[in-house]
Amino acid sequence: QVQLVESGGGLVQAGGSLRLSCAASGRTFSNYAMGWFRQAPGKEREFVAANSRYTGSIYYDDAVKGRFTVSRVNAQNTLYLQLNSLKPEDTAVYYCAARTGVPSREYSEYAYWGQGTQVTVSS
Repeated sequence: QVQLVESGGGLVQAGGSLRLSCAASGRTFSNYAMGWFRQAPGKEREFVAANSRYTGSIYYDDAVKGRFTVSRVNAQNTLYLQLNSLKPEDTAVYYCAARTGVPSREYSEYAYWGQGTQVTVSS
């Protein structure tokens, strides 16, 4: 299995930027499709972005398209999420997740999860 640890969250003003990292250990990172999800208080976990095992296929939720960028460096076993033009509604705990096979927008299809990192955007 693969272990995931997120970092990079914090408090930022609206319009600001953050870069989240997800460090993977254990099994070969390049074997997994990776996803970013977020969960705000009182809401269900929702899809943010996903990245195929390599860099050919990337998917974004419409709410973040054009503002967030997902990338991965397999040689470093790391997944990134660049968050730009942040809005208060982006406030949530952000999770990275891994699954074998193709990327998915469904959180139930991911077997491995990190502990999450808090992103708070003030207005």
